[in-house]
Amino acid sequence: MGNSLKAIVAFVPFNKCQKYLLEDLEEMPVDKMVDLSGRQLRRLPLHICSFRELVKLYLSDNNLNHLPPELEQLQNLQILALDFNNFKALPLVVCTLKQLCILYLGNNKLCSLPLELRLLQNLKTLWIESNCLQYLPEVVCELSLLRTLHAGSNALRTLPPQLQCLQELRTIWLSGNLLAEFPPVLLDMPFLEVIDVDRNSIRFFPSLAHLPGLKLVIYDHNPCRNAPKVAKGVRRVGRWSEETPEPRKRSGAVIDITLDEKPLLPPATKAEPE
Repeated sequence: MGNSLKAIVAFVPFNKCQKYLLEDLEEMPVDKMVDLSGRQLRRLPLHICSFRELVKLYLSDNNLNHLPPELEQLQNLQILALDFNNFKALPLVVCTLKQLCILYLGNNKLCSLPLELRLLQNLKTLWIESNCLQYLPEVVCELSLLRTLHAGSNALRTLPPQLQCLQELRTIWLSGNLLAEFPPVLLDMPFLEVIDVDRNSIRFFPSLAHLPGLKLVIYDHNPCRNAPKVAKGVRRVGRWSEETPEPRKRSGAVIDITLDEKPLLPPATKAEPE
């Protein structure tokens, strides 16, 4: 169905257009996944909440700004994609889905996250890029199993010191923020493998050579006067990166890593829980 047609149908009274937009999705698919991305939905169809064995629910690229309380019935859900919608606040019902491993909230209008987010203690990947965050909510620091945090394209100026409590965190993406200095808390996180501070306002980089887990640091597009010092074998992307301790061919904008992918992926290929 073409996007323009879907947009027109979306303004028809909900009961009349729902079946058309959902293309007769009446029973839970065998693969326990429902992908309703790009359907111009303004409300989540309630019968989806009856699919109690559902594991993956993709609602990306719609017109959603709230979710029904019935969503709480999906207690087996591990992946929930709410990116590219109109959420100004995270619906609290999301915080009742305690089996969630991956939560996509990027490209919304979030200015904060609720304290109830701490209930998602199985969360391993959190995408909150391209929102309206002026600070990283401290509740994120209570997600003890978090391994990947995507917080790029917000308005972050610093990071809370409590972030170092996330000892499972391996990848942090902070590109496109307002960082004027390299976040000091990252210097106390030796388990980090990937640090991305591309497109900020950092003028000086401290040495990162003491971080034994570091594999990749991206610091391009900063008004820096130096490149961060790194240990042997650590990949750098940015000015003067050819001075890395061991000879490597630069690959330009292509970053060949097998860790979590940085670009926002289409719903069908988004990351799976580990």
